[in-house]
Formats: sequence, structure tokens, C-alpha cells
Amino acid sequence: MVPLVWSAVLLAATVAMLAVRSHLGEGHVALVFLLVVLGGSAAGGRALGLGLAAASFLLFDWFFLSPHGTLVVANPLDWLVLVAYLLTSIVAAQLLYRAQEQARVAQERAEEINRLAALGAETLNVGRAEDALTAIAAVIRESTGAAHCQIYLPRDAAAPLRLGARADDPAAAPPMLPRRAPDELMEWVVGHGTAVLERRDGTTRLGSARPGEPERLLLATGQAVALALPLQVQGRTVGVLRLERDEGIRLDAERWRLLDAISYYAALGVERVRLSAEAEHAEALREADRLKDALIASVSHDLRTPLTTIRALAHDLSEHGDVRTEIIEQEAERLNRLVADLLDLSRLTAGALAVRAEPNAVDDLLGALVQQVEPSLGARPLRVSLPTGSPVTIGRFDFVHTLRILTNLVVNAAKYAPGESPIEIIASEEDGAIVVRVADRGPGIPPAEAERIFEPFYRPPGAPPDVGGAGLGLSIARQLAEVQGGTLTYSPRAGGGSVFTLRLPAAPRDPSGEPPPGTSPRHLHA
Repeated sequence: MVPLVWSAVLLAATVAMLAVRSHLGEGHVALVFLLVVLGGSAAGGRALGLGLAAASFLLFDWFFLSPHGTLVVANPLDWLVLVAYLLTSIVAAQLLYRAQEQARVAQERAEEINRLAALGAETLNVGRAEDALTAIAAVIRESTGAAHCQIYLPRDAAAPLRLGARADDPAAAPPMLPRRAPDELMEWVVGHGTAVLERRDGTTRLGSARPGEPERLLLATGQAVALALPLQVQGRTVGVLRLERDEGIRLDAERWRLLDAISYYAALGVERVRLSAEAEHAEALREADRLKDALIASVSHDLRTPLTTIRALAHDLSEHGDVRTEIIEQEAERLNRLVADLLDLSRLTAGALAVRAEPNAVDDLLGALVQQVEPSLGARPLRVSLPTGSPVTIGRFDFVHTLRILTNLVVNAAKYAPGESPIEIIASEEDGAIVVRVADRGPGIPPAEAERIFEPFYRPPGAPPDVGGAGLGLSIARQLAEVQGGTLTYSPRAGGGSVFTLRLPAAPRDPSGEPPPGTSPRHLHA
């Protein structure tokens, strides 16, 4: 329609100028025809403008240059006029086309920016990560002209993918299933990081992470009815974006460039969903841990009164000669120790355990340790080594809590080491710290379990079903060391066994090498 209209305009302008031809010069005719060419170019594009330029060139020569009614040019200078007019018309039509094309591209860029801005606003204005992903899917569907947009998210090893978000055109038919099994095809895209096109004939075409030229040609010509695109963040495939349109997806260069840009938003949206899920899980674990600590504190506190009553009653019954009371007292004492450990664990976790760090002699500490643990070791050898030929080793620590740490380590070694193997305790001073190592010849700890043994209630694999504890000793020992500014670590022992290393701050010495005032070292009893 537009070419016909401007052809009529050209004829009307020619007829109008013929009516006053005697009063017009070549310049007037050229200007009128040039206006028609520019108007046609603006309305119908470059091809129409060039056609009007050629037609007006012939009309100019036929009707307005003598001899009239022929294409012969009598005056050679008129050729200059004709050629100049033709070149001017062609250049003007080309420049106008280029300006229009630049305006069109600028408009498309502005629309892309608006879409990206809308996408950013949609994702920021929603509180839940899943809602943000749904908003992203809607913007992608509208921007690409697809009827359906689905975003698949990873789930777990049993079911690696799930449909996380979707956006559908209400007027379109329901989305079809992929030609292959949906899970199988989407998992293949995630596993290989490769885009997949589904064609009208039911076959699929594989591309790279981003479709190449052959795949883009299929998309531009509408031969592909579905596109599965891997969503990647820093080289990792985190999900799949699937677009579908029964009439064929049509993605020209501009739409593809836009899709390539906004698909990264979808990948970031998938990451946000994952991070939100992890944050919720971590918060649930923290809340469960808080409730656990509260329960432990409450239960352990409430158990002390009935335990005291049981022990008192058992003691009274023992006076009547009932031999079972000894077993009752032993088990009540065992349960009492467990309750005490639970109370201390809850206090340590809450930071409410009182610690009194002051200068103490290491040989005093080890002497008290030997006196406390020897009755329970029986015939098992206990070897204690102290630095020789040096002043008394002084540390700054809480004597009672540190004694408890070492007692737990020795008792723990006695539980797992063979009965005839000795338990060795080696004390030294290294780099401004006192170091006490407790070594045994037990089965040792697998490398993967080396840190987990310090978790509350943890029992290493293969441990006897009942070795007299609840798995609290090492956890309490490490926390007691840390509240004093020290550390407790595990390392395997050469030749088999375990070595637990306790490090605590050493007390500064005066220039004479004497221990700090108030420290009265005692001799070690072994």
C-alpha cells in the first residue's frame, strides 16, 4: 500500500509541475522530486526511496529537459543536473535509512534496558527467592515471545532436578512435554552444560553452552519449538531455562542478545534460591542447637535431686545387708557424672562457666593427675615425663579445669588402649606455651573422624557399644582448653595409637628464673 501511495504522490507532483512547466527551472523540479523521494524513504524505507529516485530521474528527463517527450538531452550541462539530482536522491535516501536504522536500534536498546530494569525491579520487590525466580521467568517469556517459560532447579542426588518456576501465556495451549523424558533431557543439559533445541519433526539438536550459528538459524526461522538453555554462574551449570512455542520460537539477533543477557539473571535467581534454602537450613540447625542446649541444661539440672535421693536410699539399704545396693550406688554415681558433664557442657556453650587462670606448676598438675587416675587404672602402666635440668615449668591456667581435661584424656585412653600397653604423659615447654601430650597404643582415629571426635555425643565408628561414657569427655576437654586460651588437638601416633596434645599459656618468668610468687611446686608422685 505504501509504495502505491507514494507512486501516486510522484505522479501528482509531476502533473502539477507540468501545468506550470514554463515557469519552472531545473532546480525547482529537482527540489520537488527530492522532497517526494525523502518522504517515500521515510514512510516506506530505503528500497522505496531508491525506486522513487530512479522513477523521478526518468520523469525529470522526459518531461522537463528539452527536447521534451524524449530521453535525449540536448544540452550537455543538463547531464550534470540529472546526475547530480540522481546522486543526491540516492545519498539522501541512504542517509535517511541509516538514521532510521540507528533510531530503531537505539529504541531496541532502550527497550532492552527497560526490560532489564523491570527484571531488576521485579527481583528486588519480592521477598521470597522463589517469587523472584517466577518474576524472572515472566519477563523472559514476554521478552522472547515464547508461550511458556520453565526454570528447572537442582534438588538432590535422588531427584536432581525440579521445576522451580514457570510463566505461561494464558491464551496459549498447555505446555507440551519434551520429546525425551523431561527429567532425562533436563538432567542431560545440566550434566553436559549443552543447549538443546527441539524441532518440529520431533528430533533434537545439540549445541554448545550457547547455541551456535546453525542453531540460531533454526531459532530465527521458527523451526525450533523448544529451547533448553543451561544456566551458568562462574562456569557452573546451576539450572536449566526452557522456552516453548508451538508455532515455533523466533529469536532474531536482537532477541537472542537480550535472552543471553537476561538468562544470567535467571542463573543468579537459581543461586539465590539455593542460598536461601541453605540459610533457612542453617537457621533451623541453629534453632535446634539452641533448643538442645536449653533442654540439656533443664534436664540435667532437674535430674540432680532424684539422683541424690536414690544414692541416699541405696546407702540406707546397704546397712541392712542388701548386696544390690552397691550396684545401685555405682550406677547412680555413673549417672551423676553424666549429669555433671551435661551441666558443664551447657555452661560452656553459654559461656557461663567460671574460669580462674593463675600461675601453677606443671609438676603439681601431673602429680595430682597421677593420684586421681591411678586407682582406676589398676595394673596398667602410667608413664609420666617432665623436663629435666630446667627450672620448674609454670603455666597460667585453671588448676581444677586443667586437671579435669587431663583426667578425661587418660580415662579415654584407658577405655580404648589394650590392657597391657602403657599410657604416656609427656610435658614440655614450647614457644611460650606449656604442652602436655597424652599418648596411647589404641586403635587410633580415622583421618576423616579426627575433628568429629570433639563433637558432643559423638562415638567413633567401631567403638564398643558401652565403654562407660556418653561421648562428652573430649568435647568438654576441648572447650575447657579454649576458655583458658589454649588448644586441644589430636594426631596419630607413629607405630599406631593416638596422641592428644594440650597447649596452655606459660607464665612469664622473672629474670632470676624463679617461678612467680605464690607458686609452691610439689614433687611428683608416680
